[in-house]
Amino acid sequence: MDKASIGGVVLAIVGIVAGLLIEGGNLGQILQPTAALIVFGGTMGAVLLQFPLTTVVAAFSGMAHIFAAPRKQDAQLIGQLVGFANKARRSGVVSLDADLSTLDDPFLKRALMLAVDGTEPAELRKIMRVSLDSTTENEERLPAVFESAGGFSPTIGILGAVLGLIQVMQHLDNISEVGRGIAVAFVATIYGVGIANLFFLPFAGKMRIRIRDGHRRREMMLEGVISILEGMNPRMLEIKLAGFVDEDGQEKKGSAA
Repeated sequence: MDKASIGGVVLAIVGIVAGLLIEGGNLGQILQPTAALIVFGGTMGAVLLQFPLTTVVAAFSGMAHIFAAPRKQDAQLIGQLVGFANKARRSGVVSLDADLSTLDDPFLKRALMLAVDGTEPAELRKIMRVSLDSTTENEERLPAVFESAGGFSPTIGILGAVLGLIQVMQHLDNISEVGRGIAVAFVATIYGVGIANLFFLPFAGKMRIRIRDGHRRREMMLEGVISILEGMNPRMLEIKLAGFVDEDGQEKKGSAA
């Protein structure tokens, strides 16, 4: 699990609840089903109106990746590509055909298959660039779902507050109804602002980071395969691909070696 994501959610919830309890409040004051229904229902309705259902489902399915620790496989990928370069240098690029069945990543497998089939480097780059851009464009829609939800929910919270005040105005002769209406009004605003700034917008930010990491890895794969096709020296290829990895990753790779 990603310690930063889990710790951030826990710290945010604990901090708010602890502050409420220190001030003499209780959880019952902010647990208002009516306010939650207004904010969450209204926000999801607006999101579904803006995005296709498949995009929304994919975005919320991708939340699992936010809480999963990112896999540090850059060094492994570089080693794999350098190994392919050594084999291609000894036995030719066609010899890599036997390694295609061992690849799990569809992007790398497709690029290497084109290389084995004798595709020119410029043409291979053009073909895989289309695939890369298309994948990135589709992935960029996922954090946009959470960004939109983060923009809608505070406004829906205000809508819930107004609805609560309307109820207050209609029951001024009943003090218990007045109190309940005011509670719904303020809690709806809390829900709207809270889920936007504590969940939806941070989710979008973390998801964009993960998407950029995936894009960088695919760029590394593409450059590696093209360099192999061009006959680049394996040692030079390793240095070239190391440029895609941050300094911390390079230090870890060096220490592992």
